Amino acid sequence: MSDKRLTTRAADFSAWYNETVLRAELADYSPVRGCMVIRPNGYGIWERMQRALDDMFKATGHRNAYFPLFIPESFLHKEAQHVEGFAPEAAVVTHGGGKKLEEPLVVRPTSETIIYSMFAKWVQSYRDLPILINQWANVVRWEMRTRLFLRTLEFLWQEGHTAHATHDEAETEARMILGLYRTFMEDWMAMPVVTGLKSESEKFAGALRTYSCEAMMQDNKALQAGTSHNLGQNFAKAFDLTFQSEAGSIEHAWNTSWGVSTRMVGGLVMTHGDDNGLRLPPKLAPTEIVIVPIWKSDEEKARVLEAAHQVKQDLATWGGRGDDRLRVHIDAREGMKPGAKYYEWELVGVPLRLEIGPRDVANGACMTARRDTREKASLPLAGLPEAIAALLATIQGDMLRTARERREANSVRDVISYDRFKELMEGEGAFVYAGWNGDPAVEAQVKEETKATIRCIPEPEFLTQGPAATCMVTGQPARHTVIWAKAY
Repeated sequence: MSDKRLTTRAADFSAWYNETVLRAELADYSPVRGCMVIRPNGYGIWERMQRALDDMFKATGHRNAYFPLFIPESFLHKEAQHVEGFAPEAAVVTHGGGKKLEEPLVVRPTSETIIYSMFAKWVQSYRDLPILINQWANVVRWEMRTRLFLRTLEFLWQEGHTAHATHDEAETEARMILGLYRTFMEDWMAMPVVTGLKSESEKFAGALRTYSCEAMMQDNKALQAGTSHNLGQNFAKAFDLTFQSEAGSIEHAWNTSWGVSTRMVGGLVMTHGDDNGLRLPPKLAPTEIVIVPIWKSDEEKARVLEAAHQVKQDLATWGGRGDDRLRVHIDAREGMKPGAKYYEWELVGVPLRLEIGPRDVANGACMTARRDTREKASLPLAGLPEAIAALLATIQGDMLRTARERREANSVRDVISYDRFKELMEGEGAFVYAGWNGDPAVEAQVKEETKATIRCIPEPEFLTQGPAATCMVTGQPARHTVIWAKAY
C-alpha cells in the first residue's frame, strides 16, 4: 500500500475517486477492458448490502430465483422500446462449441424478456398472481466510457420482477420498492436520496413509468442509485403473459421491475470519503472496529496484547445486537509503527479505532478514534461493548445528517434565470429545483447546452418551497418542478 497522499477532492475529484477505490483495495482493473475485479474489501461491503436488502425483500414477500445468463436475440426484439434501448450495448454470442449458433444469444443486459417468457408459462389464472421474484445476478452492458463501480461492462446487481392482476397493484409495488430502496440508502448507506418520477426521455426502455433514487455526490453531481419501474402491460403483451380473471375474461398481467447494483459501492465512496480515504458507515463496514495495541518492550507487549484480545472477545461475543455481532479486528503486526497502522485503517474507512497501550491497561480504559470526525476520547473497559455499540449508532446517524446537510447546502430552491443555471452547471454544480413546461424539446436543449439532465420530478415532500410557477428556460407556465443536475 503506497504511502503517497491521495489527490485531494478539491484538486481533482475524479482522480481522488479512482485513487481511493484502488488504494483502499475495493477493486482493480481487469485484463478485460472496461471490467473490474472486486477485491475482498469491496466485496465485503457488497455482501453487507446484499444481506440487508435480501432481508428487506423477503420481509415484503419476495423470493429469490435464478434465470439464464443467455437470452435468445429474438426475445429482445419482441418489445420495440426495449430493443431500441438495449441493442447498442448488448454483447452477442454467435458461436458455441465451435459452431455458429442458429440464433445468436444476447448476454443479459437485464432480464425482463426471459423472465416474462417464463411467467407466461407459469400463469393461467388470477389465483397464480401476484408473482414476486428477485434474482441476484451479473449483467453485461457494452459501455464505451467506464469507471470502477460506477459504469463497467459487467456488474453485479439484484433485479426484482413481479406480475400483478391490475395496474394499481403494480403501481403500489413499484412505489413500495422505491420506498424500500430509500430506507436502505438512508438507514444503511447513510446516503440521503431524493425520490421521484423520471421524465419520459429518462425512463427505462419499455416502461410505463420509472421512479428513481437520486443522491448527490461531493462534487455536486447526481448519482442514480436505484430505479423502480411500472412496466404496464408492454412485456406481458410481447410475451403473451395472460391470465383468466375472476370474472372469466382473459387479461394481460401488469409487471414491475426494479434494481440496484454495485454502483452503490461507488456512491458510498463519493458520498462519505475524505482526503484521507474512505469513511464507511458502521452498518456496511466489513470491519467496524480495529484495535491497535501499542507497546515498547516485550513485557508491555504481553500485557497489552492480552488486554486487546480480551477486549476483542468482549466486543465480538456481546449479544446486544443479536445475530449481527460487532465486527472486530486486532492489528498486532510487528515492525510497523502505530501511526502507519492508523494511516492504513483510515484509508480503508474502518469507522472506529481503539488504541490500547500500557497506560490504558493500567487505567482499565482504551482510547477511541472516530473515522468520520477524527474525534478521540477515552472509554472505560467496564461496559465497553454497550458504549461502543452506542458510539457506532451515533456515527451512523451523524454521517447521514452530515451528508443531508451538504446536499441541502448545495441545492438551489429559489427561482433562478437560465443564464445563472448555465453558470452553475459550468462551475460548482448543484441540485437545481426549477420549473419545466413539460416539453421534451426544452429538456433536450438544456442537456445539449449544459450536459445537465432532469434527474426526477421529485415527490411533494421534497418541494419545501412549493411547486414552481414558470419554466426556467421558456418562462411559460410550469407543468412540473424538476431537479436539474449533471450526473454520473
